[in-house]
Amino acid sequence: MYRDDIRIRRVIVHILDSTVGMPVLSDREIEFGSELSDFLKEHIFKIISGDDCKMCRFYQEESEVYQMLAQYREDYFVDVSKDMANFLYQIMNSNIDIPPADLMVVRFDERDKKYLAILKMNFKEFYTHKTQTGEDGNENKIIKYKSILPTESQRLQEAAIVDLSDLSVYAIEKKYDVNGEKTNYFTYLFLKCASRLSHKSKLNIVSKAVESVQNGYYDETKQFEANMKAKNIIHQELQEKGSFTVEGIADKIFESKPELKQEFQEKMEKYDMVHEEIKPQSEKTVKKYETQVLKTDSGIEIKIPMKEYNDPSSVEFITEEDGSVSVLIKNIGYLAAKL
Repeated sequence: MYRDDIRIRRVIVHILDSTVGMPVLSDREIEFGSELSDFLKEHIFKIISGDDCKMCRFYQEESEVYQMLAQYREDYFVDVSKDMANFLYQIMNSNIDIPPADLMVVRFDERDKKYLAILKMNFKEFYTHKTQTGEDGNENKIIKYKSILPTESQRLQEAAIVDLSDLSVYAIEKKYDVNGEKTNYFTYLFLKCASRLSHKSKLNIVSKAVESVQNGYYDETKQFEANMKAKNIIHQELQEKGSFTVEGIADKIFESKPELKQEFQEKMEKYDMVHEEIKPQSEKTVKKYETQVLKTDSGIEIKIPMKEYNDPSSVEFITEEDGSVSVLIKNIGYLAAKL
């Protein structure tokens, strides 16, 4: 989905502030211009293109939201949005850790497909000015305003994009305390849908599994070498192809260690990821693989760009006779210190 292909058709906003005691539902759509349209396009694009976005399917018989959308028609837009807002408010009102928000429901097209965006705009707190007029003239004050919406540059924490042709769902969310337990309430309680892992989550699972397997096999002096090599392999795959399969990356990382590959695959089976393709879209997701980060037992931290790590004329790792490791940084043109 491309930002420029998004066409905003209808917008409505409902105020879901659990401190008020009841939702403030709108009976009319918003008349929007280009500025609000661009604002909504940006948030929709961030959701659908982010690596924390999960593809979901409704539990059709259990999901109230599915039932609301199953017979969706354009003249139902306002009523459906109010029903969803009211249902979400009930969940929020029963769980005080879920933050208050404005719920924006947006009908938009992307080329020839119709979508519904459910955007929970959690309130932000910012300071602003306020002018009071009295007998002695104007008095300007600074007050904290608690109902500011996220800006275009900020990512929403809970939102869903529903494809109205088949009611498939793309969702992002954050866990909050529900009955004393951290829960993905947005998909579990509100949407009631089953979700697949996001690309960001899958990439983290692969990385942690590789590290766990290697740390259990190698001694301390070899762990860092093995983990650096694995990170470099993942980086090269993402840089050259933009993706990798779990099977393929296992073949390269554990090329000469079939017993480690077997242990790694067993871990992947627990997540049903043995044959998974991992294809992150966001530069932020893969950024950490662009640098080798080393931490010594004395607290020294060294960051080495992958380009320099792969260049023997720039950096060298030397294993000393006593088993300790030295890092030799070569050909330094100049050094700069940051205060």
